[in-house]
Amino acid sequence: MSKQTALVIDDERDIRELLTITLGRMNLDVTTAGSVGEAKARLSERRFDLCFTDMRLPDGSGQEVIELVARQYPEMPIAMITAYGNVDAAVVALKAGAFDFVSKPVDLAMLRRLVQTALKLGEERRSGTSATESKLIGDSPAMEQVRATIGKLARSQAPVYISGESGVGKELVARQIHELGPRASGAFVPVNCGAIPSELMESEFFGHKKGSFTGAHADKDGLFQTAHGGTLFLDEVAELPLHMQVKLLRVIQEKSVRPIGGRGEVAIDVRILSATHKNLARLVELGQFRQDLFYRINVIELRVPPLRERKEDIPKLTGRVLERLARDHGSSPARLKPEALASLLAYNFPGNVRELENVLERAVALCEGNTIEVDDLQLVQQLRSRGANEGIGPAPAQAHNPAPAGNQAIDHDEDDGQPQGLDDFISNIERETIMKALVEARYNKTAAAKKLGITFRALRYKLKKLAID
Repeated sequence: MSKQTALVIDDERDIRELLTITLGRMNLDVTTAGSVGEAKARLSERRFDLCFTDMRLPDGSGQEVIELVARQYPEMPIAMITAYGNVDAAVVALKAGAFDFVSKPVDLAMLRRLVQTALKLGEERRSGTSATESKLIGDSPAMEQVRATIGKLARSQAPVYISGESGVGKELVARQIHELGPRASGAFVPVNCGAIPSELMESEFFGHKKGSFTGAHADKDGLFQTAHGGTLFLDEVAELPLHMQVKLLRVIQEKSVRPIGGRGEVAIDVRILSATHKNLARLVELGQFRQDLFYRINVIELRVPPLRERKEDIPKLTGRVLERLARDHGSSPARLKPEALASLLAYNFPGNVRELENVLERAVALCEGNTIEVDDLQLVQQLRSRGANEGIGPAPAQAHNPAPAGNQAIDHDEDDGQPQGLDDFISNIERETIMKALVEARYNKTAAAKKLGITFRALRYKLKKLAID
């Protein structure tokens, strides 16, 4: 079996020799070049499995080599060699199609991991083995575009910023990028940045050493160490406080973390994907999110469309949700009346796919004879509880289209503040009514359901929803 091959492009003899020795020990056949012209000649002479290029070369830029490779040799992963801390150049290289970057002085352990990942990626590109079945449901043009973009992003190591409203499935998109790429065998670590108390963030992200603070009874790895070799998904990244934004920026630049109480840096090999339903660019303008961090995590942006922009996917999504609910309950899937499906198609789903799932789960619990009628969907109640001013028909375009960039709302959920209070109020009334019926029926659920005028199945659903034990 022939050796795999690598091309190293750098005008510094020491770097060429270091990489030749290191890659040679990994059983790679290494060819070197000291200029753009020489690199082009080597590329025209033979096929390579992997390429490294310095940014500054005597007769041009490594950027020129990266663009040439992306254009003429797309199956070959290419990594940029940058000066220490020069992440701006690395970001430009990633945008142009570079697989990853490595900083001088070269960390050999990190270099070996990068090579292993790159070679695996190259094999997938040539064989097409990464094209596995997508878990994203829908055949609309919008979803076909999302799937195509995911396929391209999976072949890179560039940071990706996933934008979209609440409930569109941003974490599912992030998982797809991870699972279709060369890091699929590594960990996928999702973290909701808004769910971690500010005072615990540094410990959670970077880890700590035993005795470094009160309560630190043992060493603990942080999220970055947990995701080592895999992917770290920062959901609701807009919720990071400014002091953590600074620390995250440093980790991205240096590819290492320092645990609290630790004496040295710990190298980390992590791909970062991030997401939020907020307008991150607008937060940058307002000084609430660091522009340099935004620039680092938003190398590539992937927008996930809201459900109202792909309504033709609703029938297929509905079928999948009903099948899942049937499996969960050990029953056959509920049947949706044509009028009920028409009602779903007419509704604009402010809460997107997540709201569709909730609507169907409730309808399955409320319906009779395992057949969902229009009234079982309770879409009118949904609109009222949100304080919406449109009916069940399609809303005027301006009611749902994003505002122009200069005036776009920061948080798609900002308008839900008052309706959320109404939801809580209604839930409290339901809880009190159900509890009263249970007490009067001496906690016989069948009798309580009869008192309430609902089915036993509907009562069981409400008990679960309202967390009544």
